[in-house]
Amino acid sequence: MTTRWLVRGAAMAALLYPGGASAAPPAPAAAAALIDEYCVRCHNERLQTAGLALDAADVDHVARDAAVWERAVRKLRARAMPPAGSPRPDESAYDGLVAYLETELDRHALANPDPGRTDTFRRLNRTEYQNAVRDLLGLDVDVTALLPRDDASYGFDNVGAVNLSPTLLERYLSAARKVSRLAVGSPLPAPGSRVVVLPADLTQEDHFEGLPFGTRGGTAVDHNFPLDGEYEIQVRLSRNRNENVEGLTEPHELELTLDGERLRVFEIVPNRNELAGYYADEDVDKGLLVRLPVGAGPHVVGAAFLKKSSALIETERQPYDAHFNMDRHPRTQPGVHSVSIAGPFGATGSGDTPSRRRIFVCRPADAAAEPACARTIIGTLARRAYRRPVGDADLAAPLAFYERARARGDFEDGIELALRALLTSTEFLFRVEHDPDGLAPGAAYRLGDVELASRLSFFLWSSLPDDELLDLAEQGALSDPETLAAQVARMLADPRAESLATNFAGQWLHLRNLAAARPNLRRYPDFDDNLRRAFRRETELLFASIVDEDRDVLDLLRADYTFLNERLARHYDIPNVYGDHFRRVRLGAASERAGLLGHGSILTVTSYATRTSPVLRGKWILENMLGMPPPPPPPNVPPLDEDRTGGGALPMRERMAQHRANPACAACHQLMDPAGLAMENFDAIGRWREQDDARRPIDVSGSLPGGQAFDGVSGLRQALLARPELFVRTLTEKLLTFALGRGVDHGDAPAVRRILREAARDDNRFSSLVLAVVESTPFQMRRSQ
Repeated sequence: MTTRWLVRGAAMAALLYPGGASAAPPAPAAAAALIDEYCVRCHNERLQTAGLALDAADVDHVARDAAVWERAVRKLRARAMPPAGSPRPDESAYDGLVAYLETELDRHALANPDPGRTDTFRRLNRTEYQNAVRDLLGLDVDVTALLPRDDASYGFDNVGAVNLSPTLLERYLSAARKVSRLAVGSPLPAPGSRVVVLPADLTQEDHFEGLPFGTRGGTAVDHNFPLDGEYEIQVRLSRNRNENVEGLTEPHELELTLDGERLRVFEIVPNRNELAGYYADEDVDKGLLVRLPVGAGPHVVGAAFLKKSSALIETERQPYDAHFNMDRHPRTQPGVHSVSIAGPFGATGSGDTPSRRRIFVCRPADAAAEPACARTIIGTLARRAYRRPVGDADLAAPLAFYERARARGDFEDGIELALRALLTSTEFLFRVEHDPDGLAPGAAYRLGDVELASRLSFFLWSSLPDDELLDLAEQGALSDPETLAAQVARMLADPRAESLATNFAGQWLHLRNLAAARPNLRRYPDFDDNLRRAFRRETELLFASIVDEDRDVLDLLRADYTFLNERLARHYDIPNVYGDHFRRVRLGAASERAGLLGHGSILTVTSYATRTSPVLRGKWILENMLGMPPPPPPPNVPPLDEDRTGGGALPMRERMAQHRANPACAACHQLMDPAGLAMENFDAIGRWREQDDARRPIDVSGSLPGGQAFDGVSGLRQALLARPELFVRTLTEKLLTFALGRGVDHGDAPAVRRILREAARDDNRFSSLVLAVVESTPFQMRRSQ
């Protein structure tokens, strides 16, 4: 190896180990000696430990066995190998070996770029479809009832979305029909209805954000009214299994509002049957109905109770925060069960809606002007929907649908059918990336600006490119690095970048799993939907603050602030936070709630219904913080003995030790369990505790693979921050997976390292990480088939 490459490797080591490596990369012979001394005893052709044989890999020509050496680099970086208890090299030797391997791998990647291959056709998933309709038509439609849930791969549901089965096609056709008619304001064959049912475990004792002050409980429903006309709005109250309205022991007042304006106040009076000794309330909510004219377009329907006294209930013990179940959490006041909206009755017109203003960019003065205007409207919509320039061939099919509908109806009927054709076109439903003609198989090529614009918008917005981005792409301006950087900055500042928190972070951090979290109500009687929603919102707001304030991404681990409402603050035992709205709250210098590790969302989705799970928590740490997911468990592994009574079982640490006694379990669990056990001060719904369910002190000592021992979640946090490059690398790989719509592999590792170097120059700010991803070889290039 020449002196030039030794110097370059030393510089790379200094960049990648800020406070760390001082040793220059060793020569190939020295690297081979280190590997022979510490690695080959297990990873050889005879033993094949973990399917890895390093004695057969060429250390002198690292690029020949790039997949093998990239696996080795990942383990060496994390100090996960050699395993604990085996002889290990010193830090200087670690750093030098890693620097040598990475330098050789990166040098080969620079000379022979391999951007990987994304799917030629990738279907818009449910989230992308909803966002695309919003930005194309100015119509915010909840498509969860129209389209099925997408399967996830590599942790994200935009990976592997390539198939379009006949059943799924039918769903897209049905969705397109509903969306196009609602957007244009087409007449309806009959009045329709929508029923919004509130979660059964929603506590409604206090004010909800978005509803008028002085009210409690209820809900605010965003609804697109299809036409001008009369609508009926009806409210039903929550009932117990005996069909009685629970909590209705005195008169209450229910207020209905439309866009914050009061429609009517209903008085709800219980009818007590003195002979039977119960409240006969079968019909008390029968008359909670109004019929009124409403203009077409988006409106907010509110239903909430006028709040009574906030005095505490006089009981010997503090009452539960949760009130939603007659057996364990009885309601002290009635709650709203559902809000239904029916209509229109006697429709009078399509109205002036945001979607109509977005669609009808021109209005024909007479029948002779209709064809030209239709072509303008359809061409404008097609360019945005297809995310590229369109020509006569692209417009032929939707114009034919326009003419067919116009022949039997009016101008707007034609536009509606043409719009439906656009929404069912493969050019809209699929993101298409074609290889240029004449390329040899396996050749790397740079994407065109139009394809780059779509990659960028679906990465940052999970939606279509806007007109500004598409205009620049058509001009070829996105090839200019300064223009591209300016667009990334603009897009991150746009409200649509909230999808990074709700969509990307929601999947990376497993926040979507909160919807299915059902902690055992005997053990955790305070858990309700209010807490479930607050958990998710706290984590989304923390991630959004990193994006909006362009903070160091390591603040995700060490942030000395969080976002709370009163419900969540009481759960965390943090005082002086009142009301349902979220606000930024400064935490103490050594708070256990600092960063993601103290969030109830993470702690709940990594627990079981009846107990914590050090295994799930440890696996979550390895996978999402360190980028070292354990292999799947072998078949027929016996489950951990469950304690269903809350008493007599062994402490969790001892139960896990018994589980690890099984040789089939030990290899992975000795990596996962120590990190999860360090989080045992948090119970299954994220409350802090010093004792377990049997009132025994909790041992929270733990460790990370290859790291020093520590105590508790604070020690775990410091251990993660001690090797920041591992967390930043993991986040980078997750961002790259989400951006590309495919899993990353060893071929992407050199690009990941370059992204890390670029971001490190700007203190790992979120925008620098995103920009480096966008400028990377895998994002800007593609391999031909």
